[in-house]
Amino acid sequence: MRLHPLTSLAAAGSTAVITTAAAYLPLSLAVCAAAVGLAFAGGKADRMLPAAAAVLVPLGLSLLVLHGLFFPEGVTVLAEWGPARVTSEGLHFAVERVAQLSAAVLALLLFSFSVSVPDLVAALSSRGVTGRFGYVLASTLTLLPAISARVRRIRQAQESRGLVVRRGWTHRVFAFRLQAVPLVLSLVEEAATRAQALEARGFSGQGPRTSYREVLDPPFQRIARVVLLVAAVAAIAARLWFPTAGV
Repeated sequence: MRLHPLTSLAAAGSTAVITTAAAYLPLSLAVCAAAVGLAFAGGKADRMLPAAAAVLVPLGLSLLVLHGLFFPEGVTVLAEWGPARVTSEGLHFAVERVAQLSAAVLALLLFSFSVSVPDLVAALSSRGVTGRFGYVLASTLTLLPAISARVRRIRQAQESRGLVVRRGWTHRVFAFRLQAVPLVLSLVEEAATRAQALEARGFSGQGPRTSYREVLDPPFQRIARVVLLVAAVAAIAARLWFPTAGV
């Protein structure tokens, strides 16, 4: 049976919260593997993985550089260049954070590439989630699957203007900035345009609504959503109560 959009959202959000709160490397790697496997099984991997790489590669490299070279608690020094020290503790901490971030991003991207946006909008509307939050959320979700194609078009346009990505971190960071800035600006502009279109169609209006799209919501999925939300809250509470767990 097909998952209700809110069930998929609860599963993705709870997975991201629990993985982040646990901060446990095997769990993070298992979530990453499960998300990639589900993406391949659902035929979404060819679009989801490039989008995940566009988000995770620069963030992962920055975490590796920051914690791998400048980790104050590092004791086992593997290499040293002036104030920068590569320590095994720093690398281990960086790998844990990268895996933790990757698990959360992949879980949320899997949801965004798998969910039916019309069904999600209908489900949100039936639950009374309207107003500015509702249509901004819906308009943002419609943009996520197009990120990878947009990044590819921006890079092709930059390369046609003479951009050459040479070896070395300096050139790569410069090339990433040239591609990231127009990507963010175009996404913000298009999200605003889609939000205005949704608002013009009455999505932000108040009062009773009539929907022509029915989304089935079996009782066991409602129970599953409650269980997922309780599990996420319990994970946060456990992390706050036992702050040293998983570190």
